[in-house]
Amino acid sequence: MTSTPSTPSTPSTPGTGTAGDRAGEQAPEPGPVAEFVLPLVVRVERADPPARTAALETAARAVLAFLSDERSTDGEWSQAVRAWEGARIRKVVRRARGAEWRRAEALDGLTLDGGGAQVRVFPPVPLDGWPKDLARLQVSGTELADPSVPPAPGPGLPVLWLNPELGMTAGKAMAQVSHAAQLAWWRLDGDAREQWRASGFALAVRTAPGVHAWQRLVASGLPVVRDAGFTEIAPGSCTVVAEHPALTDRL
Repeated sequence: MTSTPSTPSTPSTPGTGTAGDRAGEQAPEPGPVAEFVLPLVVRVERADPPARTAALETAARAVLAFLSDERSTDGEWSQAVRAWEGARIRKVVRRARGAEWRRAEALDGLTLDGGGAQVRVFPPVPLDGWPKDLARLQVSGTELADPSVPPAPGPGLPVLWLNPELGMTAGKAMAQVSHAAQLAWWRLDGDAREQWRASGFALAVRTAPGVHAWQRLVASGLPVVRDAGFTEIAPGSCTVVAEHPALTDRL
């Protein structure tokens, strides 16, 4: 599905459209708008890879930390963030280990740790202008596994629900849940944002418990990510629904 979002006047302004507006990989607005992408790098050491759910949750939290960072809102990253948000919020996840990871950490960005996973987010770059130490990293086929079935989310915890009918690599899923977290962030008011930030952006990523539950989530009015179909899945696929308590209270 394609929609034409309104351009935010400041970085990370909540979206004002319907669920799915400004979703992760939608068509850009008409005109000569440069294509920007938000790079994410997950650390995947050969002997000690992170669990899949931990990597997904850490990626989503890292993007929220990036959006709320003063360098993004009113600092050295803000111009690039505005250019990126003004078209589509495309994200690309790559993986690194050993010396690759150390080189990535030396570049300007923000690293978040969680549950044994490490994800670094970098300021948006032109689609054809990646720093060489990031451009050489692998982007496809990032596969991770959970050692056991993740427990049910705790009460009151924001949850990013994955479509149970879609199979995605870990890298693709990390981008999708990060889109969903960003859509939820845009919808929240200032107080709800501050509360989420104070919690360290606590959240859970889970697969929706069945097709009927997923259909109810998509129809609920909560933020929905619809994919453009560039990689792995069909265009228009609904991939993630963001369920945040502050948003469900409004429905």
